Amino acid sequence: MAESSGYAVFLFGPALEALGDAIKPYLQVGPAGPFVPCREVDTGGAFVEMLLEGRAPDGRVVELELMVPGSMVRMIVSARADAEFGFYDRKKLAAVALARESAPPDAGSVGGEAAQ
Repeated sequence: MAESSGYAVFLFGPALEALGDAIKPYLQVGPAGPFVPCREVDTGGAFVEMLLEGRAPDGRVVELELMVPGSMVRMIVSARADAEFGFYDRKKLAAVALARESAPPDAGSVGGEAAQ
């Protein structure tokens, strides 16, 4: 399994409106709408705690902790470094699976050995 490279935290529309300008610096916009990209997420309490990396005005990397009430969070998605993030083409996925099934087995594999 691939190592997780982070999370995308999607908030409800009314939550975005309630947070207003305060949340805007932390948002990115993707095909599924605005989200907060973060390195770690803790959902263990009344607040969802998000650990983000940011930049200070002098260019230093700083670690930020952003907390919002759990009721504001619509969805949390784990983003993988080795896979596409977002929506995918099911036809493309089916074509890849079909290609794997129709490929000849390796001569050195157990399934590809001739019966003796």
